[in-house]
Amino acid sequence: MQAPAFTGKNQVGETISLKDFNGKKVVLYFYPKDNTPGCTSESCNLNDNYEAFLAKGYEVIGVSPDSEVSHQKFIAKYNLRFNLLADTEKEILVAYGVWGEKKMYGKTYMGVMRTTFIIDDKGLIEKVIEKVDTKNPTAQILSE
Repeated sequence: MQAPAFTGKNQVGETISLKDFNGKKVVLYFYPKDNTPGCTSESCNLNDNYEAFLAKGYEVIGVSPDSEVSHQKFIAKYNLRFNLLADTEKEILVAYGVWGEKKMYGKTYMGVMRTTFIIDDKGLIEKVIEKVDTKNPTAQILSE
């Protein structure tokens, strides 16, 4: 299945599009919020293994509804080495079907469903991980 095209602003306001990565594989991970325990654990694990991703031809891109400023602080705090897209309008989240109804403590609300998409070098979705292990997402992604 073709990955939905997207364009968004990264942490420093640069425009990043899926088409920028033609010929490269992409780990596109959607997470709810900067600086929360699960999201921090997930992002740091991907960052700790960033060289392994690059060696296998992958680029890593995180997407959340947080602002560019929030992403800047998150990146600075944990020395993250990849782009985080600020999808404040939730256009990318909706395109990938990861913005939806969630339940917590008996309350229903709209939010980000933590999901990782592995996109091949031709822009096709190769794998979708819906039950993300926030402690070790790298193992899930690289277990072919």
